[in-house]
Amino acid sequence: MLNKETIATEFMMLQDSICQSLEEIDGSGRFKEDLWQREEGGGGRSRILEGGKLFEKAGVNFSKVFGNTPAFLYDTKQNINPESQFFATGVSIVIHPINPWVPIIHMNIRYFEKDAGACWFGGGIDLTPHYVIPKDAIYFHGELRKVCNKHPLADYVKYKKEADDYFYIPHRNETRGIGGIFFDHLIPADQTEKNVLFNFVLDVGKLFAPLYIEIVSRNKDRLYTSEEKKWQRIRRGRYVEFNLVYDRGTKFGLETNGRTESILMSLPPQADWQYNFIPATGTKESESLNFLKKGIDWLK
Repeated sequence: MLNKETIATEFMMLQDSICQSLEEIDGSGRFKEDLWQREEGGGGRSRILEGGKLFEKAGVNFSKVFGNTPAFLYDTKQNINPESQFFATGVSIVIHPINPWVPIIHMNIRYFEKDAGACWFGGGIDLTPHYVIPKDAIYFHGELRKVCNKHPLADYVKYKKEADDYFYIPHRNETRGIGGIFFDHLIPADQTEKNVLFNFVLDVGKLFAPLYIEIVSRNKDRLYTSEEKKWQRIRRGRYVEFNLVYDRGTKFGLETNGRTESILMSLPPQADWQYNFIPATGTKESESLNFLKKGIDWLK
């Protein structure tokens, strides 16, 4: 029977597989592993690749934590008792490439369980190009729709809208990137449905490496200028703003006394904030900004 330990083991194996695939495409970078323990219960494996041939910084983290339910969850719709225990496990990935024509990517899949047996799955995958390339966006969303269509309880249209709404920077009035899929609190009605949901979540995780490697391969050899690197750093700044101000995973990790270095591994090694920078009309930078809005149907 599918249980929390089986789920955690599958997530660990997924971390191993993704790290191997990323090392192979990078060609020179290698992940360094940092094992950590959480005082209240559990721990994880943080793996970071820095200074590779293609990836300036790549983090692939696994965690399995448990203990007293954190206070900030007491008043949520799950109505968690302050005396209850929780178990959470997941894999989280963020990659910052060197080449500005290769996009940033993020993926997270997770499982949460209360001591009373109630549980849910969550996760998602989204793409943040510095320069939006429509054919890559079409490919990316097409593959996400395919994986959703394989599973009877998954809904690409719903999850795509949730990604647009979630990965949004209100103070900039723009999306973080071109979205993807995002789902949270997928609560199974019974054990059979739990298996179905887990198979979907795991398939999203298994899609990550081939999906991103295809997009990397398309763009990794493109030449770039110092001005394009400057734009990359500005877009990274937007990424930082979202992750520090709005990202729920960052908040959950910090408020459950997770490992700070692992939680903040999503931040790029370098980012810029230039006062009131507005790209000139008709430039590729301006054209990319036109794609950073909700509701674009890449598959119409």
